[in-house]
Amino acid sequence: MLDVILKKLPQVAHPDLMVGMNTADDAGVFRISEDTALIQTVDFFTPIVDDPHAYGQIAAANSLSDVYAMGGRPITALNICGFPSDDVAPEVIAEVLRGAQEKVAEAGAVLVGGHSVEDVEPKFGLSVTGVVHPDDVKTNAGARVGDCLLLTKPLGTGLMSDAYQNGEIDEDDLQIAVDSMVQLNRIAAEEMVAYKAHGCTDITGFGLLGHGLEMAQASGVGFRIRASDVPRFDLALQIAEGREGGGLRRNRAARGHAVRFADDVDEALRRLFFDPQTSGGLLIALASDVADAFLESLDDRGVMARDIGEVVAEHSGEIEVRA
Repeated sequence: MLDVILKKLPQVAHPDLMVGMNTADDAGVFRISEDTALIQTVDFFTPIVDDPHAYGQIAAANSLSDVYAMGGRPITALNICGFPSDDVAPEVIAEVLRGAQEKVAEAGAVLVGGHSVEDVEPKFGLSVTGVVHPDDVKTNAGARVGDCLLLTKPLGTGLMSDAYQNGEIDEDDLQIAVDSMVQLNRIAAEEMVAYKAHGCTDITGFGLLGHGLEMAQASGVGFRIRASDVPRFDLALQIAEGREGGGLRRNRAARGHAVRFADDVDEALRRLFFDPQTSGGLLIALASDVADAFLESLDDRGVMARDIGEVVAEHSGEIEVRA
């Protein structure tokens, strides 16, 4: 629906607007000098965990990720809060804000304020401003034929959060997904810039295949993904054998026509690849001759990443998934 709405709006043009709304990228980028561009982004969502502190951490990491996906460094952040004051105690709201502030500080940014409204359902997130050298901006339109596709976090947080909220798994089961969601994409972004990645997007609400398609289409290329190499949580794959949440179904209905699955890719994996992620990893298009060194550098710094596929000239704007 958002695609339809945006097409009805006039295109914004400015000589210093480096990244706008035309490619469904992760954030806007505006050049302010020869060596500095501003990155601006905003994101918020309803709670996906019961722990208010963890909710704040996840929401902050998710919002900061858009700056990292552009190759940038966050510098300031603003809280965006919607809470039903009659039903949520001030102590709970304070814990959400504390969790977010911790992640902003970990990112080396400064929390400078925010805005709150009365709402019937809790919502929280951040508006984040970052900086990047204009030559280092990474977009979802930069993937080149022959690049490797690298993913920096496992898939399955949506399925696991959904199962937790429905009482199918407990808090201990969910913890591995929470640990992933609170992890910043800072190190992956730093290494991506150092290794001169060609393109990037972060994997969030549209899932691996949804955001991958945006990247392939913006770049005018095709993607080929090896299902067996895609990192995922084992429990999420088990959940996917018997569950297909609403967000997952919507992702598949909206984008499934542009994905070609090999016959031997099982149904649970197909679901997992459309699973909406919160604070997911970066999907990076990087020259194949430096991919191994990039992965080794991330491993040395304690960050998991996997080579999951390649950029191809065939089937432009589509994704082929092989077993």
